[in-house]
Amino acid sequence: MPAKKNKIDPESLSGKALEKEACRRIRLARSRWKDHNNRACRAEREKALELYERLSQEQREKVPQELRVWLRYRSEKYFGKGNNP
Repeated sequence: MPAKKNKIDPESLSGKALEKEACRRIRLARSRWKDHNNRACRAEREKALELYERLSQEQREKVPQELRVWLRYRSEKYFGKGNNP
């Protein structure tokens, strides 16, 4: 039987945990994108964007630039701007 995964409630995250979860979601979305799994990538990207939007400016600067660039520019090229007008 597979091990149970801890469910993370994104609403309860703050501080360093929020930063780590946002980075994790962006990396997961990128890996789905590289695997050409667009549907899963889009879902993870939306979750990552929600978390990223909750970060303060100082926290956003701690997210690696490579991830920020992919989230904001590269993925918008393929998936559009998402829910944000």
